[in-house]
Amino acid sequence: MTKVKDIGEQGLLARLHRFCPPEIIGDDAAVLVTAPEQSLVVTTDVLVDGVHFSNLTTSPEDAGWRAAAANLSDLAAMGASPLGIAVGLGLPGDLSVSWVESLYQGMTQCLQQYNTPIVGGDVVRSPVTTLAITAFGQVHPHRIIRRSAAVVGDAIVVTGVHGASHAGLQLLLHPELGQKLNEEQKTALIAAHQRPQPRLDVLPILEKIFNCESKIQNLKSKIPVAGMDSSDGLADAVIQICRASSVGAVLGLRQIPLPTAFSHWLTLEQALEYALYGGEDFELVLCLPQESALTLVKYLGGGAAIVGRITSGSTILLHDELKKFPDQVLTLSQGFQHFNS
Repeated sequence: MTKVKDIGEQGLLARLHRFCPPEIIGDDAAVLVTAPEQSLVVTTDVLVDGVHFSNLTTSPEDAGWRAAAANLSDLAAMGASPLGIAVGLGLPGDLSVSWVESLYQGMTQCLQQYNTPIVGGDVVRSPVTTLAITAFGQVHPHRIIRRSAAVVGDAIVVTGVHGASHAGLQLLLHPELGQKLNEEQKTALIAAHQRPQPRLDVLPILEKIFNCESKIQNLKSKIPVAGMDSSDGLADAVIQICRASSVGAVLGLRQIPLPTAFSHWLTLEQALEYALYGGEDFELVLCLPQESALTLVKYLGGGAAIVGRITSGSTILLHDELKKFPDQVLTLSQGFQHFNS
């Protein structure tokens, strides 16, 4: 088995260049061209072996896919279409070259769906495998989605079911938990964790809705929409949006879309814990006017739902419409936070 230290930095780079467009790489930096009147959007994610991925649950191909998907999801959350990504690798010398190539194959499989190239990067020696991706996208200034744009009365929309990724992770770590699920259900939940889909498909639908509404209302300015992705959990996304917008929210406990498999497997309390705090579903959480929200959910289908509304004040409540559970104040302390013990 050929190891990274056997071929060195230049040998590894020569192999990885096969995953990049030859007309872009080869200089000290990549040159990306944006469309006229577009703003450049830049995001960076760092993934560390043992924290964000593990050989116990994730193949190198899946680790690459997840890394690319996480960055594309951040672009989607800003309303931006992807232009390319740059990849920084920190690798132990004893790591096999085939592992690194498989990582790039997984990234490429995800990126090819969105015509997004790997435009460069860097490789260094590290005691722990580390993957740092910087993604570049473009968006018209009137179509930027920001966390700070939510207003009282907005509907809160999620673009798909929540809790599936965390459920998939639990099945990988503890296969015995899946005794009540059939193979199709287990496969779907595990795929949600290993191969999440960034919701870039939502952007042209939003554009269609906004263009239609602008014509009807004779508007030339932007139609505000607030949002972010739910990579750290649904509760985290709603709380972050509310904090940035200086508003509160009420979520309908029974409006949150859950995987159908949960009804055969988890109690409602467990299912909500997965959905609110499990994270890594990479759906979008969007706040927009009620009529726009209804239209968006209609177009999206497939688990998209209005899950609540923006309110005055600063409290974020989870409310049971059937009144079987008391109202619960949502906080960040229950979700994953780096550096917490």
